[in-house]
Amino acid sequence: MEKIQQSTMSAVIGEKVPNFGVSEWVQGAPTNFDQEKDHIVILEVFQVNCPGCFMHALPEAIEIYNKYKDEGVRVLGLATAFEDFDKNTLDNLKMLAETGEVIGETKNALSMYGQLKDGKLSYKIPFPLGMDNLTKTSGEISQEKIMQFIYPQIPDFDSQSEDYKKQIIQRVKDYMKSKEYSAETFEKFALQGTPSTIIVDRKGILRNVSFGQTGHIEPLIQKLLAED
Repeated sequence: MEKIQQSTMSAVIGEKVPNFGVSEWVQGAPTNFDQEKDHIVILEVFQVNCPGCFMHALPEAIEIYNKYKDEGVRVLGLATAFEDFDKNTLDNLKMLAETGEVIGETKNALSMYGQLKDGKLSYKIPFPLGMDNLTKTSGEISQEKIMQFIYPQIPDFDSQSEDYKKQIIQRVKDYMKSKEYSAETFEKFALQGTPSTIIVDRKGILRNVSFGQTGHIEPLIQKLLAED
């Protein structure tokens, strides 16, 4: 599991959910939250190069899919990238969808735990899979952009020592420079890392965004199914 802090969030729990960003669907019919009216939607956000996603989150999402697909629950998978941009690519997602082949750290970890069959996943992902919308980040990193990133993380930033402030600003600047791409869904939902799960109810209201947890989705689905 990889974790990172984000600051910009335009999706708010308890309010109408904005659509997630998707550049291409590699499996299943194209869709989005606004096209899934009357369905409960589970969007499983993962990275191709993320062992925890394949060991825990995706198998759990498949289980939910199999159990609730006839009860009006839609499960969708969205691959994103906030690091390892050379590995978390559309091509590697296509390869995964078409052949079950995994790469990088995912491959190493799953091999170690004996979870690969001829270098491929032992399970097939049965639901639609898309790739997040990645935009190349360019231009000067403004002071304003840096501060927008810092304040939500360190609310009392202004009262810190000058040395500390300089150090943090430099770290954020370095991080922003290393971030070759910005991923629309990752930022819109202020995700903390992968795997993350976004849950939307039948009325299109965002109900839950969680990072790295398992076991909480099913009770929530049961609660949402029981609602009018």
